[in-house]
Amino acid sequence: MIEKSTSAVLPVPMPKRRRKSDKVARFSVSLPQSLLDELDEMVASRGYQSRSQAVAALAREGLVEYASQLGTTSVAGTINLVYDHRKPGLQARLAAIQHKYFILVVTSMHVHLENHNYLEVLLVQGPADELRKLADELVTCSGVKNGRLSLTASAMPPLK
Repeated sequence: MIEKSTSAVLPVPMPKRRRKSDKVARFSVSLPQSLLDELDEMVASRGYQSRSQAVAALAREGLVEYASQLGTTSVAGTINLVYDHRKPGLQARLAAIQHKYFILVVTSMHVHLENHNYLEVLLVQGPADELRKLADELVTCSGVKNGRLSLTASAMPPLK
C-alpha cells in the first residue's frame, strides 16, 4: 500500500520514455506479506534481477493502462485479428477501414492459418481512444473471429 502524505488528489504525470540520464529515485512501499510473497515469486519465475525491476515493469504497465483510459496520449501497439478470408468482401472491408485510419496504421502483415483463417497483425500508433475506435471497427466486421488491441508504454519515434 502506498502511504499518502496529503489528502489531496494530485494529477498523475503521463508516462515518459526513460532516458539514460534519468536518475533513479528511491521510495518506500508497504505491502501485506502475502502480496510481497507473490511479488517475490513473480520476480523469480519471470527472471527479474530485483524487486525494483519488477515493480518498475508493473508501474509501466499501469501507466499504459492509465494513458489508454485518458485516451489522448499517443501510444504504440498492435491489433491482432483472426478472420476467415473466404467471407465475401471482408478483406476489402478491413482494407477500407485501415485506409480510413491510415495515419494510425504504421504497417500490417497477415499469415495463413489452417482452415481458411488468416492472422492479421497491424502495428499502430496514435491517441489511445482513436486506436480503440480503429480496433472496434475491425473486430466487429462480420467474418472476424476474434481480435485484440494491445498497447505499449510509449509512442515510436517519428519517421524522418
